[in-house]
Amino acid sequence: MDTDVVIAGAGPAGLMLATELALAGVGAIVVETLKARSGQSKATNLQPRTAEILEMRGLLTGVDERSIGRVEGGEFAGNTLDYAALDSRYPYQMGVPQARVEEILEDRLAELGREVRRNWQLTGFDQDDDGVTVHGPEQLRARYLIGCDGGRSTVRELLGVEFAGTDATRWTAVADVVCGPGTAQPPVGWSLAGMKPRRRADGTFARMVPLGEPGLYRFVYSDAPEGDITADDVADRFRLFYGDEYELIDVRYASSFSDAVRQVAKYRVGRVFLAGDAAHVHPPVGAQGMNLSVQDAFNLGWKLAAVLSGRTSEDLLNTYESERHPVGARVLATIRAQSALQGPDLERKTLREILAMLLNVPDANRVAADMMSGLDIDYGGAGHVGGRLPDFKVDKGWASRLFHKGQGVLLAHDEKFLAPAAPYRDRIAATVTDTLPWDDVQAVLIRPDGYVCWTAPGEEMTGALRKWFQTGA
Repeated sequence: MDTDVVIAGAGPAGLMLATELALAGVGAIVVETLKARSGQSKATNLQPRTAEILEMRGLLTGVDERSIGRVEGGEFAGNTLDYAALDSRYPYQMGVPQARVEEILEDRLAELGREVRRNWQLTGFDQDDDGVTVHGPEQLRARYLIGCDGGRSTVRELLGVEFAGTDATRWTAVADVVCGPGTAQPPVGWSLAGMKPRRRADGTFARMVPLGEPGLYRFVYSDAPEGDITADDVADRFRLFYGDEYELIDVRYASSFSDAVRQVAKYRVGRVFLAGDAAHVHPPVGAQGMNLSVQDAFNLGWKLAAVLSGRTSEDLLNTYESERHPVGARVLATIRAQSALQGPDLERKTLREILAMLLNVPDANRVAADMMSGLDIDYGGAGHVGGRLPDFKVDKGWASRLFHKGQGVLLAHDEKFLAPAAPYRDRIAATVTDTLPWDDVQAVLIRPDGYVCWTAPGEEMTGALRKWFQTGA
């Protein structure tokens, strides 16, 4: 074997997965078609749950330092959601271009002694009972191959897995542009109010989003043509929506995305897995894409590490698809619902007005905010089991710091609850604490990705230890 894992793609999913494996000492090679990071803004928002995930690995400070700003809320079908109601240390969206997130993750990967092999085009692979042979500029042999190579995934195409969903019916253009004031000053603050889209009577819209550099903006407009977007196309639409208010100085790059919504039927086929946009494609409605990709990788990473380190059987890997496929399906459903409400006709306009009224009800806002932020993801179980552990003060620090090494965590009011986990001390950090996030809980066992897998009072801890930390122990 040349390595334990080959990861195709150095976007947010591929890099997050690679850092998780490197943290556990698992060998992984990341291969990427591009010669260098593009620097394109692409996605620009981190939701609260993704912020929590990055904090669990000590990465959030770096992201926050390179962020553009914060949006004190979310969006659903054009309606503002109040994130102040969220049970999180980060009740806001963090504005940070995808390129900066990738840079931070790649820097961490380098700190852990790994690198990305760029200008490396995957052309094929063959899998057998023992591993996967990956073909490209060189041949690589690994135990597993993970396709994190985006919406046009080569791994997905070669795998031949069903990719069901809806075809594209319209396209939206996105460009990184440099502009300055004309008769008015372009928006400079990172706020929902300042970045509201401009709409025309025919239903088309455009939006300007500041990217944190003087004069640099993300310009998005609807009703774009299918295919390549030229600088002249961007300039024409810019003038259509903004006239002489702002001066367009330069178009750094332009591309388009469609309203196609698709998801693979299987996230795993043998020794090959799909994650991120390779597993699901959708328009960037509600700022979900980068967040969904990072969370896919976070779920898969610790499980692969546990299996490859010999601590756990391969059965654990089956939980990746059973947990993440429903999450992806629900995100796609919310995007379809929001897309269905767009349009200039009276019926949709009326529906949007009724929805806006409903979302002003605090309980309705809370449900929608939990959903869009990713905080309500639940992998199933009784009581608190399956849900995330909220970050809270443990002694003189936050619980999130206990996850920095990628271990599971056991928190208990009494030392008697720590004894069953003693044989697992190399993979579970056990702590006695006076505080827990729930009054009805005396002890809680949490997976390395921050989701609860056991609480006391309840059944014995042994079953959870065997399932998540050492199958068959």
